[in-house]
Amino acid sequence: MKILNLYAGIGGNRKYWGDEHEITAVEINREIASIYSYNYPNDKMIVTDAHYYLLEHYMEYDFIWSSPPCPSHSRMCFAKKTKEYIDMKLYQEIIFLDAFFKGKWVVENVTPYYEPLIPAKKVGRHLFWSNFNIGSVAHKISNKILRGEQSEKYAIKGFDLSNEKGFRKDQVINNCVLPETGLYILDCAREIIRKSSNGQPSLFDV
Repeated sequence: MKILNLYAGIGGNRKYWGDEHEITAVEINREIASIYSYNYPNDKMIVTDAHYYLLEHYMEYDFIWSSPPCPSHSRMCFAKKTKEYIDMKLYQEIIFLDAFFKGKWVVENVTPYYEPLIPAKKVGRHLFWSNFNIGSVAHKISNKILRGEQSEKYAIKGFDLSNEKGFRKDQVINNCVLPETGLYILDCAREIIRKSSNGQPSLFDV
């Protein structure tokens, strides 16, 4: 399967996808892109604007995952009374993929402070839009852990950024989709049902 992983970050969603697929990752931040490439050396990394890469290359792939920037949509932004327009790239990509892409696609973002303009599937603190059934998902990780110390978040998502520089490490970790969620959703797109994820404890009831 040819997969396009947009706004790839350090690759939380991709962690359990394995190496059986041909994966292209797109990330605009060079420091973050280098961490992704270190973790997934078999993936093709392209350092550029994911929004415009999608427009020009979408037809080359079988499955597309997109995680556009979330700060302008977040409840934290609203709580801080930040005066800014929401970034409409999120909805532009949902509408574009739904209209033109023939493969399977999913767009991920945080649960916003407003009612989503397009209905989505809620999974934890994230929303997912897709052209396939994501199914019923129940987190088995306590809110105490997910909202705990940053070191605990590192442990859950399996990334050590303690020696990295050039970006906000807390923000990068918070933006990561749980690796188990990434695998679960890819499996849904492929119509695969697993009782466990590569030996990892199952976090979901399907």
